[in-house]
Amino acid sequence: MILEVAILQIKPGKTQEVETAFKLASSIISSMHGYINHELQRCLEVENQYILLVRWQNLEDHTVCFRQSPEYEQWRQLLHHFYEPFPTVEHYEMVFSNQKL
Repeated sequence: MILEVAILQIKPGKTQEVETAFKLASSIISSMHGYINHELQRCLEVENQYILLVRWQNLEDHTVCFRQSPEYEQWRQLLHHFYEPFPTVEHYEMVFSNQKL
């Protein structure tokens, strides 16, 4: 499993719109091959900043299967115009986890 991480800076005054659009876009990404789960979190300290976390089976499920799909174009049209600047997306692999149940 890999974790996709993107820090999203949203244009001022557009947070409600991006949250609404993200709910629509969620059905797109969640239908993709290799998708596990995702979450969008709003930053408490920095206005207009969010973090997007997406878990994929492997790197290619994101970089090839999703990014090169027609569905990605729909995702892009729904969300990318809200970002300023465009986010850097990075991928992480688990080293350690300690979760309380």
